[in-house]
Amino acid sequence: MADYEKKVREILQNNDCTFVRRGKGDHDIWYSPLTQRHVAVDSKIKSRHTANAIMKQSGINYHF
Repeated sequence: MADYEKKVREILQNNDCTFVRRGKGDHDIWYSPLTQRHVAVDSKIKSRHTANAIMKQSGINYHF
């Protein structure tokens, strides 16, 4: 299985999303200026469906 976590964080940073804080468990909270919403990002993203859901929630047009 592929590990999407590093690539997701890189894409978020490149699209001006900012890290806000640590969340519950192994999640981090990021802020997306595109949607003006907070997005939870897991530290172990193994599924491309989860990675795509994070991209959709943050308003970034990128598909794995």
